[in-house]
Amino acid sequence: MDVALVYDAEAKAFDLAIADGDLITDSTLETAVLLSLYTDRRALAEDVLPDGGTDRRGWWGDAYSAQPHGSRLWLLSREKELDEVLRRAREYASEALEWITEDGIATSVEVDAIHLRRGVLQLIVGIERSGNSVLNRRFDYVWGVTDGI
Repeated sequence: MDVALVYDAEAKAFDLAIADGDLITDSTLETAVLLSLYTDRRALAEDVLPDGGTDRRGWWGDAYSAQPHGSRLWLLSREKELDEVLRRAREYASEALEWITEDGIATSVEVDAIHLRRGVLQLIVGIERSGNSVLNRRFDYVWGVTDGI
């Protein structure tokens, strides 16, 4: 069980879900999937960084773990809306979610990616456990200039 996250569209950020002054828990996979997709995984040595810099990002705790956390979706932040970018988005999202099947939590994870509208890539994630749909959700990945923030 995880503490539930909610997306604040106005602030364009995730926050802890609270009701009546208490944290809300999430017994579904949704919070785990959000953390897997929207946390920056360390870029591989062969990855081209979007800003041309040297910061490969990632979580410091991965130095002590065999399975890195998060996704490399952040590498797409300055990419054009091309089919090749959709292919990489599917690859990065699938990589971020493969722990779900490796840990035996689900039997399959399927990911698709589409250009929803200009500047918005949408990931369609389907997770099944023994023939039953556990999660079937769409996640938007917005990129572009963020008003100087």
